[in-house]
Amino acid sequence: MLLGIPPIISPELLKTLCEMGHGDRLVIADGNFPVESVGRDAVVIRCDGHGVPELLEAILQLMPLDTYVDKPVTLMEVVPGDPVETPIWDDYTRIIAEHDNRAQQAIGTVERFAFYKQATSAYAIIATSERAQYANIMLQKGVVLQ
Repeated sequence: MLLGIPPIISPELLKTLCEMGHGDRLVIADGNFPVESVGRDAVVIRCDGHGVPELLEAILQLMPLDTYVDKPVTLMEVVPGDPVETPIWDDYTRIIAEHDNRAQQAIGTVERFAFYKQATSAYAIIATSERAQYANIMLQKGVVLQ
């Protein structure tokens, strides 16, 4: 154990966050995301038993979001005609606002297949057990100043 590291951050995840550079992207995937097929060229980290919000909170304690882009956070858009609600996005906005003063303005959305395509070039994909639909979130790492 280390001081200041959230206990949900595994050694493998901590190593991966350290390896990532400015502009690298990290996907925190829900339980339905095709992690292994999309992440063939990425580091795949299993965080079974955990949800996306708790991992997002822990990661943003350690990793800044990119300030050189308008939308360093990307969500997968709801497919047109799908009646599903996305209340988990409110949790994301609250968590991001605690760590980045742009809050909602830091968040963008892309169409489902465009999200998958962008995820293929992510540095890492974290597989979670999140059951909420459209709970996938992609973060672009910023410059560590401190």
